[in-house]
Parts: sequence; C-alpha cells; structure tokens
Amino acid sequence: MPEELEPQRKEERSVLYGVVLRAHPGTFNERAIRRAQWQPPEGVTIVAEYWFPTDDPSVVSIVEADDPNALVPISMAWDDLFDIEIFPVTPAEEGLELLRQMGPTSAQGQG
Repeated sequence: MPEELEPQRKEERSVLYGVVLRAHPGTFNERAIRRAQWQPPEGVTIVAEYWFPTDDPSVVSIVEADDPNALVPISMAWDDLFDIEIFPVTPAEEGLELLRQMGPTSAQGQG
C-alpha cells in the first residue's frame, strides 16, 4: 500500500498519573505485607512512590502508562485497603512552559 494511503496512526504517548491512596483504618499490617509482594500491572511503570506517616494520604505514587485502562488493576488490587484516586498529572517544568507560552494573564499580579 502506498505510504500516503496508509491509515494515520495516532502517536502513542505515555501519560503520567498521580495515584493518591488514603488508607482504611486498622489495615497497616495487611498493607505492608501486600506491598512487599505487589508489582504494578503490565503497561504501568512506577516513576515515584512516597509513603506518609498518616492515613490521609498514606501513599502518593506517580505512574506512567500508555493506556489508562492499564491502571484499573491498581484499583482492583488495593480498594479493600485504600480509597484511591487516579488523575493525569503534568510535571512542573511542562506546566511552567505552558504558562510561559500562554503569556501574561489577567490573574497575574493577584495573590
């Protein structure tokens, strides 16, 4: 098939997601045992993981995935021990660059 007739493929780009886990009370031992053995699902890479000495939040992770459906097993594996929120995030450097490209805004100077 000539190149110009080939279907255009959407460029795949990994997306970063923030995963915020709020522990259910009284689950520390079970969480520790499970985390020691748990691996992220296929298609998900843990970029960073932070543990807090609190239940809310208890863990914040930054993960990378090409397909948001790859994140579903995280919720399934942990929803009995945590309340979980997952959302796309932007690194500060990229966010600051976007702000620079947008130029001055009406919010500038307010504080």
